[in-house]
Amino acid sequence: MSVYSEVLKFKKKYSGTLAFRVKRHCEVMENHLNPDEKLLYVFAGQKNNRSISIPNTFVVALTNKRLLFARKRVLFGYFFYAVTPDMFNDLKVNSGIIWGKIIIDTIKELAIINNIDKAALSEIETMITEYMMKEKKKYAIRKDSK
Repeated sequence: MSVYSEVLKFKKKYSGTLAFRVKRHCEVMENHLNPDEKLLYVFAGQKNNRSISIPNTFVVALTNKRLLFARKRVLFGYFFYAVTPDMFNDLKVNSGIIWGKIIIDTIKELAIINNIDKAALSEIETMITEYMMKEKKKYAIRKDSK
């Protein structure tokens, strides 16, 4: 299963989502996947706080180990972020008139993924929170055993 094929499935299912140059962003993501990582869920959107600022497409992937964000810059370089379950605080969903946004709160920053088809919001929220709640329990057990 490739990141690109999963993003295409998401875009086909939720065609109202604004996402550009996803193939290039997926290439960045593929380069940073560890050999033992498995994709659980992939989506795309604009990583910004304003609906009118649309040239900031990111591909977001949930794997069996972490949450990943990738974006290929137009001319050179790229952006890549990884959030492990121990760094995850919570997730917030905002639905607007046309699009929605997912706000992922981590220990260090807020990751705001905007211009997502409103129909996709509950699916994204369920996938991320179910995984993170399950994984956070493992971290709690590890701390208790020390």
